[in-house]
This record gives sequence, structure tokens and C-alpha cells, in this order.
Amino acid sequence: MPLDHVSVGTENARKAKAFYDAVLAPLGWKPVMPVEVSGHLVAIGYGDAGHPSFWVQNPIDRGRPGVANGAHVAFSSATRAAVDEFYLAAIEAGGADDGKPGLRTEYHPDYYAAFVRDPDGNKIEAVCHAKE
Repeated sequence: MPLDHVSVGTENARKAKAFYDAVLAPLGWKPVMPVEVSGHLVAIGYGDAGHPSFWVQNPIDRGRPGVANGAHVAFSSATRAAVDEFYLAAIEAGGADDGKPGLRTEYHPDYYAAFVRDPDGNKIEAVCHAKE
């Protein structure tokens, strides 16, 4: 299963954006999806052709930026059923729920994902972008 995207945390999204804009430009990476909530920049997706594969983000707490909380890895899934299976397997294997399977239309209309924490607290996700 290929990686869909990777995220790192920040406590200052605007400062992080300035840094990553400069650092990633020589590699041909551009900010393709900035995310604002209540006038605050909280995330920046970098990539090409509108598909962000590297994110810098500040978690959101009730519409306000929160404290950075580490890295996140999202695995790509061909089907929504496989996302559901990923979630159930993770919970049965000792993972903790961090977001049950479902549509996340704030990302795009067909973004179907599940989020879990592994036994060490690492954040992992399975995501399907296909319409079903």
C-alpha cells in the first residue's frame, strides 16, 4: 500500500509556511492547499497538480490553532471497505480510535478515511479518494 501523505506539526503555521516555501521550492514543491479556520492559517499542503502529499499543520481546537503534536502518516487505500478493515484491525490489535471511518468532506467530497493511534501513540490513517 503506497503512502498517500505525511504530516508534521507546527505551532506557527505562517512561520512554517515561509520556511517550507523556501526549502521545498528548489525541489519543485509548491503550496497547493492552504487551510484556514476562523481566519487562522492552520495547515499547508505541498505537492503538485493539486495533490498535497506533504502537510505542515497546527491541530485545531474549537476553531483555534492548537499545539503541534508530531508526525502523521496516511496510507492510500483502493476502496472504502479496505479503510473500514484497516480501522477494525487496528482497534483489535491494540490501537486507539482517533477518528472512525467516514467521509471527511472538508478535504474533498470523496475523502473517506479512518484515523488511529498505534500502541505507542503514533498517528496513522488509511484514506480512499475513490467515489463509491
